[in-house]
Amino acid sequence: MTENKNWFDKYYKIMMFIPIILVILSLVYIGNFYSQNGDFVLKDVSLSGGTAITIQGSGDYTALEESLKQKYSDINFRKLTDLRTGESLALIIESSSEPAPLKADIENILGYKLTTDNSSTEFSGPSLGNNFYRQLITALIISFISMSIVIFVMFRTFIPSIAVIFAAFSDIVIPLAIIDYFGIRLSAAGIAAFLMLIGYSVDTDILLTTRAIKNREGLLNARIYRAFKTGIFMTITALLAVLPAFFLVTGLPDSFKQIFLILALGLSADIFNTWLTNAGIIKWYCARHNIT
Repeated sequence: MTENKNWFDKYYKIMMFIPIILVILSLVYIGNFYSQNGDFVLKDVSLSGGTAITIQGSGDYTALEESLKQKYSDINFRKLTDLRTGESLALIIESSSEPAPLKADIENILGYKLTTDNSSTEFSGPSLGNNFYRQLITALIISFISMSIVIFVMFRTFIPSIAVIFAAFSDIVIPLAIIDYFGIRLSAAGIAAFLMLIGYSVDTDILLTTRAIKNREGLLNARIYRAFKTGIFMTITALLAVLPAFFLVTGLPDSFKQIFLILALGLSADIFNTWLTNAGIIKWYCARHNIT
């Protein structure tokens, strides 16, 4: 190599360790979180079981929220608003408590009875919620294993296949650690978002690996750069779809916002995992096997 070799040739071995370090730190944090909470995530009522009471109509519920927080440590509040006007439509109160005592406390604070005309109550037992949670996690694991098998069949080489799988794994681990750090309660929709991330993440990695190893038109760096231009355009397009929906659209249910948040975190992590770690591993692999 001459002294004019580009910065990627000089620094790719260093850069590919940056996402690896982030993944290790994320795994350490998730492990510590598990030791403190007995699970990898905080679960909302849809996954852990409990009561959800919806109070119809707008109003100032500040006093209600403050009073309930003093009595129920796991109480959670969500507001439903009109997508067009932003006007408040309802307040959803969630807790692992039984419906009767929670409803009685709400009525005492509000000063009126909750009826079918002004409210609705939903309750799911802990066993049902936990069973649903286990089924979703099982589906996530099976999807990841199935994806891994397809990657190995497609490339039939160990290191490039592992690089793709590692990038997909990292795209899940890093957002999970961020969610745990901010204490966000994961819903069934959130787990569905992690399932979507598996598909989103492998797209760019397959593109990179295919162009670098299988399609050998031009020099290796040129092939990686062409893959980068296409892949980063795909990722940024997806981010431009989910970020405005998360930050700008009012009145979205929390489940939708959680999907957009997890997708945005995973897609952002994918930029580093694919174009630093995976690209570095692919370049190192090609250098070892004289693929130019």
